[in-house]
Amino acid sequence: MKLPIAVSLSLVEGIHTRWIAVVNGMAVDQFARSFMHPELRTEMTLDHLLQLYAWHSHHHLAHITELRRRERW
Repeated sequence: MKLPIAVSLSLVEGIHTRWIAVVNGMAVDQFARSFMHPELRTEMTLDHLLQLYAWHSHHHLAHITELRRRERW
């Protein structure tokens, strides 16, 4: 099945809008809360998770940017 890229971009935009609302609503001390990451199976703070998510987003953007450059889109 082939859908327009706008469908996927809308999903990502919605997720990021939600993340921004949650993060902006948190008090500074709440970022020190920790949880068990289900995939990494390690305890981490919400601050660390946010940093990891930011890095991961930049990492994906670099993949997309490189693909566009390589394919001359």
